[in-house]
Amino acid sequence: MIRILLLTLLPFITLAADRPNILWITTEDNASHWLGCYGNDEAWTPNLDSLAGKGTRFTAAYSNAPVCAVARATILMGRYSPSMGTQHMRSRHAIPSHLKTYVHHLRKAGYYCTNSSKTDYNYAGNDKSHWDACDRKAHYKNRPEGSPFFAIFNLTTCHESSLFPQKFEKSRKSGFIPPKTRLNPAELTLPGHLPDLPEVRRDVARYHDIMTSTDAQIGKILAQLEADGLADDTIIFYYGDHGGPTPRGKRYLHDTGVRIPMIVHVPEKWQSLSPFTPGKPSDEVVAFVDLAPTVLSIIGTKDDNMQGRPFLGKNRKEPTEDHHAFLFADRFDEIYGLRRGLTDGKFKYVRHFTPHVWAAPYSFYQFQMPSWVAWQRAWKEGKLKGVQASIWENDQPTEELYDTRNDPWELNNLAKDPAFKKQLSAMRSALKNKMAIIRDTALVPEPLFDSVAGEQPIATAVGHKDFPLQRLLELAYVASENNEENLKALENATNSDNPVERYWGLSGLVTLGTKAAPAKELLIKALSDAKTINRAQAAQALYRIGQKETALKALAAELANGELSRTNQALIINTYMQLRETKAVPESWLKKARNSKSGNPRLDVLAESLKFLE
Repeated sequence: MIRILLLTLLPFITLAADRPNILWITTEDNASHWLGCYGNDEAWTPNLDSLAGKGTRFTAAYSNAPVCAVARATILMGRYSPSMGTQHMRSRHAIPSHLKTYVHHLRKAGYYCTNSSKTDYNYAGNDKSHWDACDRKAHYKNRPEGSPFFAIFNLTTCHESSLFPQKFEKSRKSGFIPPKTRLNPAELTLPGHLPDLPEVRRDVARYHDIMTSTDAQIGKILAQLEADGLADDTIIFYYGDHGGPTPRGKRYLHDTGVRIPMIVHVPEKWQSLSPFTPGKPSDEVVAFVDLAPTVLSIIGTKDDNMQGRPFLGKNRKEPTEDHHAFLFADRFDEIYGLRRGLTDGKFKYVRHFTPHVWAAPYSFYQFQMPSWVAWQRAWKEGKLKGVQASIWENDQPTEELYDTRNDPWELNNLAKDPAFKKQLSAMRSALKNKMAIIRDTALVPEPLFDSVAGEQPIATAVGHKDFPLQRLLELAYVASENNEENLKALENATNSDNPVERYWGLSGLVTLGTKAAPAKELLIKALSDAKTINRAQAAQALYRIGQKETALKALAAELANGELSRTNQALIINTYMQLRETKAVPESWLKKARNSKSGNPRLDVLAESLKFLE
């Protein structure tokens, strides 16, 4: 009888013994520079520093996207969000059904998969359905006997909202952080991109306390793993889910927004799965898109639909000489804008495809943080200059190029420096090529997804061989150049039968500003375009060439339209905001909006716009 029982259990015993457990610990909104092991002498993160001391600390790790839902979609599928149509924050567009999550493959291979507990995967479907257990109680200890596990512990305590005054005081009262700040704000070293304001210093000091307390939480997770006798059989990944939380971190493609801490510890028993020497840092470029194929490589399988590079395991791929991390940023919450970037860990190239959209804000949510409010107030009072002022101005440079090793806070844009002309050209071409290879769905603005895709996912439509991707990509590059020599090409695009081509033609005219004046009659005609987003673009272009009354009248008519979708409602209101003309909104809307928490998206977004502008 015992022999029969052993024979019955043998496959499960072998399964657990032959493959490692995998533990992921994630923290929210902290770029790598918040940790001691990444060179911050003011940080106190002893547990993570210890993990780095015996594991591999990646010095060039990137989140691909600087916000959570977009980044998590990339992680889950091992595919860049723009290749799936999941690049807009909390958009929930459908993705092609043949794409599978890494969790699907792990469970199929016999792994017990738990997530404690954040999901936020940014596409249509039930996020929790992917997991064996997905809630705050989800834990590897509940696995069937003999099963290997994959477990995530996602710590939200260092989210940017931890610096919102009410939540911060709640954390103090609960004892999560000490009643007295460890560091003296007046003695802190501030990054060069941040203005030296009391509120900024205080938020930086407070976040160090929050990170220290979060590090203690991580210490407890690691201690439990050890106490459970599982440390020798478990590969540990720690990473921050993107940058932040202080101003110009989260939502930005600067390293403060996308360069993350990532530490991987492979126990001695499983060292054959890692090419890295324990305790030594690696400057190999890794990114979120690589995590899923890496996990599958660890267990000896793969998914050819994944776009990342496995950097551990049996299927590891060596990085090529021209290997880059691909970076992307689109609509965050209610504010539109399209940015793409590449970095090789040294140089970073960023292209603004909508350079007329402000660099601040990219969302109103962050203005619950005292340092953001103080920064904006100092700018309005004319107290700032250089990068600390330019972030608030209407137009951004089309291109940015930084030497991030010598300029870690990205203060010196090298895009116009003749000495870096070759580097700029190479990275510009590489970015265009990358967008073509992944068939970047952002070439279709989100309000046009439905009209382009119909009943199918936008990724399926853009992925079809007949979709004019290359033509749209070239047009997007032309539209964002801000070169008046492109006027004729932009006018031709504005007359196209294709609404997406019309969008890029009009977007280019907006970017040209006063240089688009010869296109006045064409822009007036475009106010009757069949698509809301194109009418809004036409109004914005008219405003910028001096036709303010015509533009504002057209936008007011759009705002009064009760048929607008939620997406277009936010679009129209934020077009007002970009023009700094909220007073032109109908007075009846202004009165309702100032104290609005109605759930009506037009009123609520307008209320946030008013807080920003007034």
